[in-house]
Formats: sequence, C-alpha cells, structure tokens
Amino acid sequence: MINHLDLFCGTGAFSYVLDKKDCQCVFANDIVKESESIYNLNHSKDDIFNLNDLNDIETKDIPKHDLLCAGFPCQP
Repeated sequence: MINHLDLFCGTGAFSYVLDKKDCQCVFANDIVKESESIYNLNHSKDDIFNLNDLNDIETKDIPKHDLLCAGFPCQP
C-alpha cells in the first residue's frame, strides 16, 4: 500500500481518488476551518485531518509517506 499526504486538501479530492487506487492517506492538512468538516464528511478516517497553518507543523509530526499531494491553488 502507498501512503500519501494530502496538503492544502480542501474537501480531499486527492484522497478520494487515491483511496480507490489502493493508497492510504496518512495526513491531511488545510488552514480553512470549513475544509475540516467537509473533508471529514467525505472520508471515513477523520483522525488524519490537521487544521493548522502548514508552516506551524513540525516535520516530526508528519507521518512517513510515499507520495505527497498538494492542492491547487495553494500549491501551484
């Protein structure tokens, strides 16, 4: 199984697609409060969402992963 991060995740479109391809999201992040509730409605694992400014997250707190996804427009 491939573990991935979903940064600037919004509603979790990367997680939605990759979960169907035998991948597992191990960490999702967004700074917008509304994204948290929508993300958790769309995904069964609501313990992986981190509502925080990515700049304030310690690298040690980000799980090991094989693939990093970062949503547009926050990450061009």
